[in-house]
Amino acid sequence: MSRSPWRLVLVPLAVLAALGACGPAGPTDRQTEVADRGSRIMPFDLDATTHHFDPDPDGLTQTVVADDPADADQVGLVREHLHHQADRFARGDFADPAHIHGDAMPGLADLREGYTAIRVTYADVAAGGEVTYRTTDTALVQALHEWGLAQVSDHGEHAEGM
Repeated sequence: MSRSPWRLVLVPLAVLAALGACGPAGPTDRQTEVADRGSRIMPFDLDATTHHFDPDPDGLTQTVVADDPADADQVGLVREHLHHQADRFARGDFADPAHIHGDAMPGLADLREGYTAIRVTYADVAAGGEVTYRTTDTALVQALHEWGLAQVSDHGEHAEGM
């Protein structure tokens, strides 16, 4: 019997709905609410930038870039914001993501509790900035992956990855 390279992954409908993966084309109500709250926290234009969340074996890489690399204003705003956020996250201050995504955001409670075991670094990248989260704690790696997946879902068309 040959095995198909495709695997069926069963995810409860309630989980998909909570992550915003169900519904008609276009942003969900949750994504619209997140974009509205995010516009009060993030100084750059969500419609002119893209968030990327990439899981790593030892954590997560979060990159935000201006859709137009020549848009110096957006690039500068992204870099300033991510640099500031990386400093706050390294101190266990996750108030901004909690405000944007809610205190019940997947992974958030574990990140707040275990922040001392996560190395958070910022770097400029072409057209934006990048924050990396690294840890040897497998439970925190899982929390970072859940946190990144929730952000991809919540940011909708403004995010990619996971």
